[in-house]
Amino acid sequence: MNEGEGVVISSIERRVFLTTLGSAAAALLLRPLTTLAQQFEGMRRIGVLMNSAADDPESKAQIAGFRQQLQQLGWREDQNLHVEVRYAAGRADQYQVLAKELVAMQPDAMLAQGTLLVAALQRVAHTVPIVFTNVSDPVGSGFVASLARPGGNLTGFLLYEDGIAGKWLAMLKEIAPQLQRAAIIANPKDTPYAYFLRSAQAVAPGLGIELVPSRVENAADIQQAIESITRLPNGGLVLPPDPTTISHRDLIIALAAKLRLPAVYAYRYFVTAGGLMCYDTDIVEQFHQAAGYVDRILRGEKPADLPVQAPTKYETVVNLKTAKALGLAVPQTLLVAADEVIE
Repeated sequence: MNEGEGVVISSIERRVFLTTLGSAAAALLLRPLTTLAQQFEGMRRIGVLMNSAADDPESKAQIAGFRQQLQQLGWREDQNLHVEVRYAAGRADQYQVLAKELVAMQPDAMLAQGTLLVAALQRVAHTVPIVFTNVSDPVGSGFVASLARPGGNLTGFLLYEDGIAGKWLAMLKEIAPQLQRAAIIANPKDTPYAYFLRSAQAVAPGLGIELVPSRVENAADIQQAIESITRLPNGGLVLPPDPTTISHRDLIIALAAKLRLPAVYAYRYFVTAGGLMCYDTDIVEQFHQAAGYVDRILRGEKPADLPVQAPTKYETVVNLKTAKALGLAVPQTLLVAADEVIE
């Protein structure tokens, strides 16, 4: 071909060229998807359903503890394990939606936090192994046949044993001997309210305390319940574990201080934020233990054969600064029993 002459391509050659070009482009486009599929091929999948918000500091600590313990047990994310987390943030209308979403991912095992989220998973995950935390009444809730032999696809860790609300009430009476009424504040849609109420009712008469059941669903309900207990003197507050009250803990602590109400909480972080006192378990440790159960399940054990475990350690925390502001003298017996005193 002489200089200046154009390149002549036949129609057949043009079709071959375009087909080759298209195949190459498609290969480039599909490569990331293929790589992604290969990335998860052979990995074990864990679905996690949390009842708290993703940005909650306590929630972050719990998930971090779970992941760290899995790593110590030999599981590496993006190597042999993929963990998918969903946060319900106390939104009851999302419990079932998120449960279905996680089950659709076909996980090898699941971790669920809290009674109502476990119930939501149980309705859609009939064979997937489920490990639970923050559950107080797994037998009464229908999750397991017994603590020693769960018998199905669920097992896990008790948040509190039966009688815990009675303990909270006794502590409240100890620090505020003039106490005559106590509001039990929680959202029955988020926590087994009747379970805690029964526990408190078992000891209230002997302590000379009238219980005021206070079922709440939002901040307005909480404010009304707390303000109502002040209409008569010598009132106090008991706050069982509940995502609704957890998400509004700053409001609760502020109102208790403003209205000079003694209060006992289910979690330490209420006390470090200015609440009066708590008697609780180590929630992060529960997530460490849950990772151990997930590890055993991934290695072939069945939830039915893993007993539900009760807390092995409780801690009492008292905020002396708050007690002083409320005009309460903390008895020596309570100070001696306290694992931590905040001054």
